[in-house]
Amino acid sequence: MPKVIAMAGKGGTGKTTLSALLLKYLIQHQHTPVLAVDADSNANLNELLDKRVGITIGQVRKELKGDIPPNMSRDQYMEMKIHQALIEDSGYDLLVMGQPDGPGCYCAANQYLAMTMDHLADNYKYILVDNEAGMEHLSRMNLRSIDCLFVVSDPSARGILTARRIAELTKPLAIEIKRQVLVVNRAPEPLSEGLAAKIKETVEESLLPLGGILPASNELVEQEITGRSYLELADSVPVVAKAFDIFKQALGE
Repeated sequence: MPKVIAMAGKGGTGKTTLSALLLKYLIQHQHTPVLAVDADSNANLNELLDKRVGITIGQVRKELKGDIPPNMSRDQYMEMKIHQALIEDSGYDLLVMGQPDGPGCYCAANQYLAMTMDHLADNYKYILVDNEAGMEHLSRMNLRSIDCLFVVSDPSARGILTARRIAELTKPLAIEIKRQVLVVNRAPEPLSEGLAAKIKETVEESLLPLGGILPASNELVEQEITGRSYLELADSVPVVAKAFDIFKQALGE
C-alpha cells in the first residue's frame, strides 16, 4: 500500500505551494512514483508544476451521468476516463478533481471514484493530496489511513486558531490519521512575540505538534509570476531548504 500525505487548512494559506515543494522533495529523494491529487475545486497545483489540465474528475463525473459506450460497464468507463485524466511526468502523475457536480447526490459517481482510486493506488509509492478547506474529498477517495497530515496556517492568530479547529475536524472522519503537524507559512522574520505565543499555546493545548515555520519567499513569488515549475527551484533557495527539513522530520526520515 502507498503512503498517503495530505494537506489541510483554510483557503489562501499556501497548501498548494507546500504540496508542490513536497512533490519536489519526494521526487528528489526517490520516493517515486507519486500520485499527486489536486482535490481543491479551485485547482492550481498544475500551474505551480507548469502543467496543462485536460480532463478533470468533475468532468468525468458529468459524463458518467450520461450515456455509456456500448459493450462497456459503468465502472470500466469511469476507470478508462480517469486514466485519460492522468497527467504523466517523470516520477509522478497528477490527477485534478476540478469543479464539483453541483447540488444533488452523486453517491454512485463517488463510489466509482473510490473504486478507481483503490485500483490506481497499487501503482504508486506515495499519494499526495492537496485538499480543499473541507475534508470531504479525503473520505470520497476511500483513503483508509493518512500517514501524515500537514495542517497549514498563515502567520496570524486567527489563522493558527483555524488550523487548530481544522485539525479537530479530522477526528470524526473514518480515516486513521497516523501523524499530523502544523506548518505556519509565509511567516515574517523575525517572528513576532504575539504570533510565537499563539503557536506555542496551540501546540500545548491541542494534539497538533509544530512541524515547522516557513518564511515568506520572493523566490516563490518570482517562480509563480514567470510560470516556471516549482520542481525547478534550486535546493539552495532558503524556503526550499527549510521545507525539506520539515518534510524530513515529519516523514520520519
